[in-house]
Amino acid sequence: MHLNPTDSLPDRKLRSRVAELLVVRASGHLEDQQRRYPRWELSNVALEQLLGRGVGGVILLGGSATELQQRTAQLQRWAQHPLLLCADVEEGVGQRFEGASWLVPPLALGRLYNQKPDRAVALAERYGRCTAEQARRCGLNWVLAPVCDVNNNPANPVINVRAWGENPTTAGTLAAAFQRGLSSAGVLGCAKHFPGHGDTTSDSHLDLPVLPHTRQRLEQIELPPFRAAIAAGVDSVMTAHLLLPELDRNQPATLSKTVLTALLRQELGFQGLIVTDALVMEAIAARHGAGEAAVLAFEAGADLILMPADAEAAIAALCEAFEAKRLPLERLDRALQRRRAALQRVIHQAKPETTISMNVDRQLEAELVQASLTTRSTAGIGAATGINLIRVDGVFPCPALQGTAPARQLPEQWGYRSVVIHGHGVSPWQDDPEAPLALDRLGEGPVVLQLFLRGNPFRGGKDSQEPWKAAVQQLQRVGRLAGLVIYGSPYLWEELEPVLEPHLPAAFSPGQMQEAQRQVLEALLEKSGSSIAPGDFTD
Repeated sequence: MHLNPTDSLPDRKLRSRVAELLVVRASGHLEDQQRRYPRWELSNVALEQLLGRGVGGVILLGGSATELQQRTAQLQRWAQHPLLLCADVEEGVGQRFEGASWLVPPLALGRLYNQKPDRAVALAERYGRCTAEQARRCGLNWVLAPVCDVNNNPANPVINVRAWGENPTTAGTLAAAFQRGLSSAGVLGCAKHFPGHGDTTSDSHLDLPVLPHTRQRLEQIELPPFRAAIAAGVDSVMTAHLLLPELDRNQPATLSKTVLTALLRQELGFQGLIVTDALVMEAIAARHGAGEAAVLAFEAGADLILMPADAEAAIAALCEAFEAKRLPLERLDRALQRRRAALQRVIHQAKPETTISMNVDRQLEAELVQASLTTRSTAGIGAATGINLIRVDGVFPCPALQGTAPARQLPEQWGYRSVVIHGHGVSPWQDDPEAPLALDRLGEGPVVLQLFLRGNPFRGGKDSQEPWKAAVQQLQRVGRLAGLVIYGSPYLWEELEPVLEPHLPAAFSPGQMQEAQRQVLEALLEKSGSSIAPGDFTD
């Protein structure tokens, strides 16, 4: 059902109400040609039309924090009514929008909680407040966090360091603290991915994971963090695209009435908004058309439809389902009431103090890095003519290595030539399991090895298949490993650190941002005792 001048007034009214349920994807950039992912990010013409016809929410990605302020104001001008404006800023607004604070991954605080629980809880609450205050300053009113998944499976390719903990107590305690921080600054939160995506070995962006867990097991591991977030007042819960045959043999959680209505709504007593994970993900899109996926999700108990593959098709299919009485209009009324109630909470909240200094946020960013940093060896990395070998998971350039990134700049000042390995670059590998690095292709001299590997969506575990343990041992055998830094995965650090020779300088940081790079490399380079100051080295 597409809107046209001959539509009757009742049809237009229903269509406008149904459109409020949708949250569509847009670039944070102002101009169409700046879109990084045009496959998913709507053009400005399409956005203006959809918002003018009643679409109720937008999820944004990309651009600077300053540009985002302009973008959110622009979107709101195009809309019929107040919008839900959200972003996946699980690690601070700077994770997605340049210029704001990019904080360490939540699992860093999960690890800290094991030794210093009170400090970890306090930092998690400050983390939430910092994220919320910066989000509001940029025009966002809904943060798609906290992640409530328990990362009890180190092989998880999609959750990994995004989780607040590796056990339910830690994950629930810290997720609740983060949510309290969001609430204190008047921004909506979102517990995800219900009923728990932590124990998967496949990525729902690419396929449909199957979890064989019983209800008893869910009560022990997966559900406690969601209960904690609900008790802390979380405003919304996001569904997971995964199949739990013990609960529903036919439908993934996102499309399951057993999971969303019987379990989440009735048994857990959650009264806020239920939002789907993005329906463009292959776990759903490969099995259902855009219209039918939206209807099935709403029928199961979802209130909001996030990123349908085709917004017009989703609206038309939902309208048809209401008109045919497949879906009761009472459900539409309740979903819209929940949506408007959530918006009223943030509209009526006092805005955070605009006088809060960004320096305070930078201090938190630095404090979080410092609290989660691990270094070993009293030796340091000496100045030399060598190779600064950097591996990034994904494409290059990436946010962590933009501009004057310390991971490139500081070793270069000490004489190391940067070589970046990435998904679309030249492979460094050769067919030798004992000596997998093709050193003749990399160049001569000592090697500073920096690995930016953390487990990312869409990678499907590809990076975990690379033989870095054998590569580190190879470099040590030929006397060429000058130092090792791992940014991201604690599991990779736990695999490689035991095989390092005792004298070798090495460090691990859960964070990949430039503040983490600066702290790590300044510590390792300062230890070298070299009389050559950074910037003075010449070949």
